[in-house]
Amino acid sequence: MILRENYLKKLIDAKDTEFIKVITGVRRSGKSTLLLMFKDYLINNGIKNDNIIYINFESAIYDDIKNYKDLYNYIKDKIKNDKVYVLLDEVQNVESWEKAINSFKVDFDVDIYITGSNAYLLSSELSTLLSGRYIEIKMYPLSFKEYLLFNNYDNNNIDDKFNEYLKYGGLPAITLIKKNNELVLSYLNDIYNTIVKKDIIDRNNIKDTALLENIIKYLSNNIGSPISASKISDYLNSNKITTKSNHQTIDNYLNMLEKSFIMYKADRTDIKSKALLKTLGKYYISDTGIRNIILGFRNINEGHLLENVVYLELLRRGFKVNIGKTNDYEVDFVAENPNTIKYYQVTRTLADEKVKTRELRSLESIDDNYEKTILTMDKTINNDYNGIKVINIIDWLLQNEI
Repeated sequence: MILRENYLKKLIDAKDTEFIKVITGVRRSGKSTLLLMFKDYLINNGIKNDNIIYINFESAIYDDIKNYKDLYNYIKDKIKNDKVYVLLDEVQNVESWEKAINSFKVDFDVDIYITGSNAYLLSSELSTLLSGRYIEIKMYPLSFKEYLLFNNYDNNNIDDKFNEYLKYGGLPAITLIKKNNELVLSYLNDIYNTIVKKDIIDRNNIKDTALLENIIKYLSNNIGSPISASKISDYLNSNKITTKSNHQTIDNYLNMLEKSFIMYKADRTDIKSKALLKTLGKYYISDTGIRNIILGFRNINEGHLLENVVYLELLRRGFKVNIGKTNDYEVDFVAENPNTIKYYQVTRTLADEKVKTRELRSLESIDDNYEKTILTMDKTINNDYNGIKVINIIDWLLQNEI
């Protein structure tokens, strides 16, 4: 197993605190492996096997644990007098599991780590029950830097390797099978179908599966474009794809897609007033490989995929990311953390003067002194326009700085 050090460090830093550690992310992004890495870390640092309880609820071994009472009794019987580390993988498969978690914290000396593949794991009911006693660690597919590491790649022919990353995405298992295109297609298709069926259709008892899949295709084909429920409904109805769509149903489906972690929504914000705008947010997909399996690998729009990659990288680096509006202009990303704000424009090239003028104008319209950057695939020497940086996207992805 190759260490994903950023995520492992977060678990180590939170070890032995009062908080329940909750690892969330799209299926097959590496949550289970991270939990096993942390188990190895515990053993290597003197914790006895008997003081670690690890359960993967996707294993048939634990099929008898169906509800919180079963879970409570199973864990209780394994706890002696010493402190115990409880590691529960895909715990959402257990009915009312949060009641058991809450009881463990009350009744025993435990340090708890859980994973889950949908945001229902942190529903309002759970948040109320645990009342601020948990830390969410959001896990994403491999960054480009991690992709190079997992493949044991150097920086030679880096553009080719980046194009491979755009094509296949960053699910860790892809690095094991990418030499066989048929296996890659089968794997990505299986992951997509599992997410749609288990985390969306079955979880929400959806009847109109065709409408759901058409919404997913629409979002995948319009990454980085302003989206609303009414725009989707108008498109589906006018193209006679369906006549049954309505705004409320589509809004519900969009919410389900976010909770399954297959899609992320970036809201629009007014940069000057800091007000959140309720309309026309943008959607990004959790993995470009999944996007390509939905639409077909021949339908790759590099500009959209570049924007998607940058969005996910900003999330990995710990930023809250919104779309910016300033006067009549739009800024691709407003990235904010407790220490700073950064503004980004993403474009394939600045070779066209009209494109360069447009991208610069959006950033120049921002009346503050925070860092402003244009990310492009250009290999440019002139990398500064009146304080606005121009950085090659690959170079930026390989940077360490936050």
